[in-house]
Parts: sequence; C-alpha cells; structure tokens
Amino acid sequence: MRVTMIGTGYVGLVSGACFADFGHTVVCVDKDPSKIERLNRGEIPIFEPGLEQLVADNVKAGRLSFAVDGSEAIRNAEIIFIAVGTPTRRGDGHADLSYVYAAAEEIAGLIQDFTVIVTKSTVPVGTGDEVEAIMKKANPNAQFAVVSNPEFLREGAAIEDFKRPDRVVIGVEDERAKAAMAELYRPLSLNEFPVVYTSRRTSELIKYAGNGFLAMKITFINEMADLCEKVGADVQQVAKGIGLDGRIGSKFLNPGPGYGGSCFPKDTIALVRTAQQYGAPVRLIETTVEVNDARKLAMAEKIRAAIGGDIAGKTVAILGLTFKPNTDDMRDSPSLSIIPALQAMGAKVTAFDPEGMKEAAHMLSNVAFAEGPYEAATGADAVVILTEWDQFRALDLTRLKDLMTRPLMIDLRNVYRSQEVRADGFDYVGVGKP
Repeated sequence: MRVTMIGTGYVGLVSGACFADFGHTVVCVDKDPSKIERLNRGEIPIFEPGLEQLVADNVKAGRLSFAVDGSEAIRNAEIIFIAVGTPTRRGDGHADLSYVYAAAEEIAGLIQDFTVIVTKSTVPVGTGDEVEAIMKKANPNAQFAVVSNPEFLREGAAIEDFKRPDRVVIGVEDERAKAAMAELYRPLSLNEFPVVYTSRRTSELIKYAGNGFLAMKITFINEMADLCEKVGADVQQVAKGIGLDGRIGSKFLNPGPGYGGSCFPKDTIALVRTAQQYGAPVRLIETTVEVNDARKLAMAEKIRAAIGGDIAGKTVAILGLTFKPNTDDMRDSPSLSIIPALQAMGAKVTAFDPEGMKEAAHMLSNVAFAEGPYEAATGADAVVILTEWDQFRALDLTRLKDLMTRPLMIDLRNVYRSQEVRADGFDYVGVGKP
C-alpha cells in the first residue's frame, strides 16, 4: 500500500520504517528541513536499538523515503498517518492539538481519491471528530475517512513492540477504511495478534486509559516502597508476592524515582483535564500525577539524608540521566528534577549516561559530564544509580570504591543486592529496603 507518515518524531519514524519493512511504500514527511536532510544522509535523530539498520535497509530497497514537501506523497497516498507532537499545552495542561489540526487542514486540500486519514498521535477523546470537521470545512468535496490507531510502543523496544504487538487498536466507523487498515496490518497476521476494532472515541480513550493505569501502578509500588522503609519490609519481595497474582501481574511493579518520558507525564495530565472537562473527574489519576511529581523531589531529599544531611560542597555522581535505559529521551526524566534540587542544596554534580548526555546538556546546567561511570565517580561522596542501564549492573565495586572519597551507593533502581555491595565495603541505600 502507499502510505504517507506526517511527522518523523519517535512514533512517526519507527512506524514508518516498520510499515516499509512490511512491504508497503512509505514516505515520511516533516517540516523540519534539517531533520529530513539528516535522515536522507542516513543519520537517525533519535536513539532506538535497531532503528538505524531498519531505516537503511528499507531506504536501500526503495520502500522508505523522506520529504519536506509532502504534497505529492499526500496526493498519492491510500493511507495518511498524522504522527505529529501533542505536547502539554501551557497554562491549562490540555494536549496541544495545533499540529494535528494544521496537518488535517493541509491534507484536506491535497487528497484526490478516497483516502484513509489515521491519527497515530496520542489525542484526547473527540479529536477524530474535530479532524473530520476541519477537513470537511477545508475541502467539502474530499472523500476520506478518519481512523484512530493509537501507538503502544515502549522506547528501547519499539521495533519489537510494533512487529509483535500485544494488540492493535483501530477506531473506525467506515467499512472501506476498516478494509484498508486490515490490509495495512495483514503482514502481522502470522503472529495471530489481536486486533481490537472499536468506535473512534473508544480507541482514543483506550490509549489514555492504558497509560493512566500503568502510571498508577508505578506510583502504587513507589508508595509501597516508602511504607516498606518505615516498617522494615522489602518492596521487591512485596512486588513479587503481589505480582504472581494473575489479576495484578508483575510488570510495572519496579520501584524507583518516579515515572518520566514522552508519554506518561503528558498523557496523565491530559486525561485529568479531559475528565474534568466532561464532569467525570478521575481522582486516582489526579493523585497519581501529584504523587509522582512530589516523589522526584523526595528522591533528592533521600540522597541528602543518605549523605548525612548537609551536602553543601559534596560531590554527587549521577549514573543515568534518561528516563529509562536504551533511549536518549530526556523528556520529564526524574534527573531533571533531582539534579537541580541537589544543586540548590549546594551539591556538585557529575554525571554519565550512555546516550542521554548530549540532550541533557541543553536541559541541565553546571553539571560535569564524564566519559564513563568510573570517571563520574572519581572523588565523589556518593554515587547514585538513577537509570538502570545494563552497563551499571556489573560495576567493578572495588575499583569504584578506590576512586570515591566516600564509598556510598544510593541505588534508586534497586539494581544491586544490598548484602553484596556492603560486603565490598560500601554504605548502601536502596528503595523500599529495610
């Protein structure tokens, strides 16, 4: 099929490359000339394992291309995806849909034959209706159907998630569009993945409800971790004990410094605002947002207390800056709250992240970025594991201890067993540990 992807951000680029790998002809369009120039040179603007090779293979095969001017690609497409950003709108917390609506208006003026317009961006309930109204107003004679097809990609495992999904959700109310979407995803049929066909509004809400629930699950285990510290229990054993219950499940029960990233923070806030707008407040999600925001600052206090109270002039080595491993995404990462809070207490901060330091340099100030974990820890009064990158899981603790002013590890991801670290001469502080 002929597919056009509007937007080459995380979702658009991964989805476009995967659709091309299925055998479809895909043109990815973006208004940013520098981004398209980089893509045409084979440079990938984001870090995602396997994506560079996937893009290169499909460009070479002639199935994937990139363009600034999408006019021709839009006119020729059978299916057009809108995969532009929907950031939190300043002032009120609603999703900013201006890029979605601008794309819809541009598309309406260019399509010729019947075309399926798919919102891949995460959008509030009713956005598909508005996209349809905008397009009809811009071009009353246009033949099209608007479909909702939310993405459920985990950064760091996006290609695997796209090709072997838990489910594909398609909100569609037009039989021609339903047939087109079925053909688009037909290459996945060998995996017998479940396709959930719903109304458009239901599909839009599924995305927000899913992210809201997962964010709430993370926040729940974080609060259990705080309780464990007070009563002398082990949160990892608590998580295992409840996670073995099939009704609960073990995923997203890993305590830490709070959730971040491109989805959970903005989507939970947008869900709260949408629910308030319709007079059906989601109190659990409202509390989840509040608790998560407070937790990031509480982690700075936890570090201060572990060091001894007064950290003015002390050096804190931060290992991991991105919100999760295997990505360079710094959006709403806990490090963006924790590091400034430590600096406000008078601490000096050194840091290392395998992929996130370039982006972090634009978002953090007065941080000494190091070439590796040992360089970051040299002369430090504490080392803090903030993101659980694989290369932090097997550090040479003897070497680390010899480099530090004080052998103190504050493990905010519970990467290490406390007994083993203490046996190597460290003071050790985990999350939710007695």
